[in-house]
Amino acid sequence: MEDTLERWRSEKTAAYLSGAVASAEHDPGKAKLFREMADAAETQAAILAKDLEQVPEFQPSLRSRLTASVYNGKLPAGHPWPTSVEQVGGRHRGLGGGTLRASVFGVNDGLVSNTCLVMGVAGAAVEPGIILITGVARLLAGAFSMAAGEFISMLSQKEMFEYQIGQEKDELERYPAEEAEELALIYAARGVPLDEARKITKKLMQNPAQALDTLAREELGLNPNDLGSPIGAALSSFIAFCIGASLPLIPFLFGLGHGVLIAASLSGAALFAVGATLSLFSGKGAVLGGLRMLLIGAIAAGATYGIGSLFNVAAL
Repeated sequence: MEDTLERWRSEKTAAYLSGAVASAEHDPGKAKLFREMADAAETQAAILAKDLEQVPEFQPSLRSRLTASVYNGKLPAGHPWPTSVEQVGGRHRGLGGGTLRASVFGVNDGLVSNTCLVMGVAGAAVEPGIILITGVARLLAGAFSMAAGEFISMLSQKEMFEYQIGQEKDELERYPAEEAEELALIYAARGVPLDEARKITKKLMQNPAQALDTLAREELGLNPNDLGSPIGAALSSFIAFCIGASLPLIPFLFGLGHGVLIAASLSGAALFAVGATLSLFSGKGAVLGGLRMLLIGAIAAGATYGIGSLFNVAAL
């Protein structure tokens, strides 16, 4: 019952927002389209209401009211609430993640955290053997902690996405005609003539599996075949953290002279490489990304070294 109530509220919210857009839209054609989207959501809400013992009075949330204000021009341009057709049509959309992202950030976390640890302990003039033991302990603790956190995060995200797709499947079975109309309106909002969009969606609905896949992509913004692997993300973050955290330990592991200087050099080169790699996700320049990461890491390592030197054990 609670699940049905939440779906009812979701449809009523979609109708409320679509109506707000229709009222603010100057283009008659687009305004008509959004009114039809509002009507479609109201129709679906009415179907869901039949399964409720008591239908509450709908009160749009504060977020919904503020969003409606954006459409009505009562908030300044650039306000962070959604203002596009796709965002109105995709009211259930979520965010995704992946194994590559977990790997890159795992390397970065391991590298920065263990470099700072090594520098802090080295600043206290501790013996190389103690630095190595401390660094290995931090490596293992951090790797297991990050893997566990990544597993829980990805598992929760995957379960949420599967729940949303399950809701869409239930809606498709309960009122397929209304779902087809909603999908047609989404296509129409993207420039497909409405009559043609209705023909496309009518054909899609003949194959329930294909219809669900399309609705998940178009309405939820999800790829059902790529919801992420919790185990894969956990393993990749564990391995990546170990790799990053092991770099500043190399000179102490092999008993090399000038261990602190070598550790700082290795970590600096790796920080630049990680920053350049992260630029692939942000679209920024690789050199700028690398230098920025190097500067951040250098400041953090320098600060921990300075703090460690305040506890110089050799002077005790």
